[in-house]
Amino acid sequence: MKSGDGRVKIDEALDALASGDLTKAETLLKEANDLVVQAHNAQTEVIQSQVSGESMEYSLLFIHAQDTLMTINTELRMAKKLLPIVKMLLAKKEAE
Repeated sequence: MKSGDGRVKIDEALDALASGDLTKAETLLKEANDLVVQAHNAQTEVIQSQVSGESMEYSLLFIHAQDTLMTINTELRMAKKLLPIVKMLLAKKEAE
């Protein structure tokens, strides 16, 4: 759930970037990052439990959650990379 909520924040941040609202984009990316970290921590707990010897049945849902988290983490990384690029482009545009 946290991963999906993070994706929503990333989409909102990208919309804010597209409209030039850098402050809102930065805030939303921080919120997205917090959600992705929470999802990662939950995943890590499950993995550490299994490494410690706890038995875990094969779970298609868990695999889907891992895949989703990995994808959203990549989206977050790309959105964070876009932020300074958009800042630079807006600064150049304002200087004209």
